[in-house]
Amino acid sequence: MSESATGDGNRTPGEAAPGTGGAGRVTRVAHAAGTGDGTRAVRAGLPEPVKYEPTLPGPVFAAHFHLPGDPTGPYTYGRDENPTWTLLERAVGELEAPGLDGAETLVFASGMAAISAVLFSQLRTGDVCVLPDDGYQALPLVRAQLEAYGIEVRTAPTGGDAQLDVLDGAKLLWIESPSNPGLDVCDIRRLAEAAHARGALVAVDNTLATPLGQRPLELGADFAVASGTKQLTGHGDVLLGYVVGRDSEAMASVRRWRKIVGAIPGPMEAWLAHRSLATLQMRVDRQCATALAVAEALRERPEVTGLRYPGLPDDPSHKVAARQMRRFGCVVSFKLPTRARADRFLDALRLVDDATSFGGVRSTAERRGRWGGDAVPEGFIRLSVGAEDPEDLVADVLRALDAAAA
Repeated sequence: MSESATGDGNRTPGEAAPGTGGAGRVTRVAHAAGTGDGTRAVRAGLPEPVKYEPTLPGPVFAAHFHLPGDPTGPYTYGRDENPTWTLLERAVGELEAPGLDGAETLVFASGMAAISAVLFSQLRTGDVCVLPDDGYQALPLVRAQLEAYGIEVRTAPTGGDAQLDVLDGAKLLWIESPSNPGLDVCDIRRLAEAAHARGALVAVDNTLATPLGQRPLELGADFAVASGTKQLTGHGDVLLGYVVGRDSEAMASVRRWRKIVGAIPGPMEAWLAHRSLATLQMRVDRQCATALAVAEALRERPEVTGLRYPGLPDDPSHKVAARQMRRFGCVVSFKLPTRARADRFLDALRLVDDATSFGGVRSTAERRGRWGGDAVPEGFIRLSVGAEDPEDLVADVLRALDAAAA
């Protein structure tokens, strides 16, 4: 656990750090591994209650802190630590790694900032990195930058654990499961064991699954990385990222990278993210159940091909997903025959916004090929299921398909 999470060694447990409004206090409620997801989400990261203070202290806006004498306290400068980050980092850690001693969490300005921090802090010229070739559409940009620094990058598909074939000599394996946008799933435990046997670190992008859907560190990964912009915060109004790691030396490098680059979240963004965690389990359960209902309805449509949702029993990834995931996510992907048909479908939707990103309480969909960078057909649709009534959303999707056909 980081210094910011444990407080100043000169301060007695439970005593607030100066200027934190109680944010430096230790959490009173235990969040044991056996506690339910809803309980953990609602209570995650909350400080010890203080009379007349809010349950979740407000954001602390500070570029610097009062610092007489030697800098021995937990908060010195706003690029390094902030009490609002401390509570959020503690909360995310309780969700991603409950009961895992020594795990540390760091929050970032965005998911890409978190991804970059892991990759560029752990790799050096001459190292080998393995990436998925069907992952997030910014990964080709990451690959180009890694190669510019003299790092060899190998790629393989997520499905079928194909990354196993290119692991020899690797320093770091990057896994994205389920993959975005294709929704393939790999056996994280199998890949992690194989990578560790070869001396490689393992990082898993857990954005699509969320910590309520899967916990990569429990499956053997060294890092769980995610964009908090998506379902974790769930309202489409916050850019955020995080890294959770089990190794203190590796996380010290990640922390140093954050300090050097300055890729830090604003206090308001961090506070909004922590506030949003209280409804995470309710949102995720509703969205996953509705996503399954939408996928089942799409399966009956003859114009829909390439339907993917890991929760469908006949999905190619279902068997592996069912072993390592507790919830299957809110994203459904499928193909329509042509780009024009896909555009008509999107235009006909009334309860689904034509927007990028995913995981929000308002459903979104897009023709993913419009961005470039994803190896998908022109008619490929990524649909993010929100918190609307399932019957209403299914009806809207089916009506839009009919309108697109006409």
